[in-house]
Amino acid sequence: MADLKYSPVKHDHQRFLAKARARKGFSEAYDALEFEYRVADQLLEARARAGLTQDVVAERMGTTKSAVSRLEAAGKHTPSLATLRRYAKAVGCELQVTLVPQK
Repeated sequence: MADLKYSPVKHDHQRFLAKARARKGFSEAYDALEFEYRVADQLLEARARAGLTQDVVAERMGTTKSAVSRLEAAGKHTPSLATLRRYAKAVGCELQVTLVPQK
């Protein structure tokens, strides 16, 4: 499969959040998944920087597009470090995990 260029869809996340936070229970649920959302954002940013589609990343990882989609969907899947490492390699990155002392 040829490498296809990734063209991200415009998304105003702050506007989305402002509207969504008006819904009952949204803020608590969203805030509880803050870490997962930050990881998902990093995955999406790395793929966008690499200019790759989910199809291309899946091919490089030896998996399916739906598996890549699940990785990039915060809160729905808990990937292993091995899977995150394969994703990082597929998008031209290195996976680093850092434990930071609590304040």
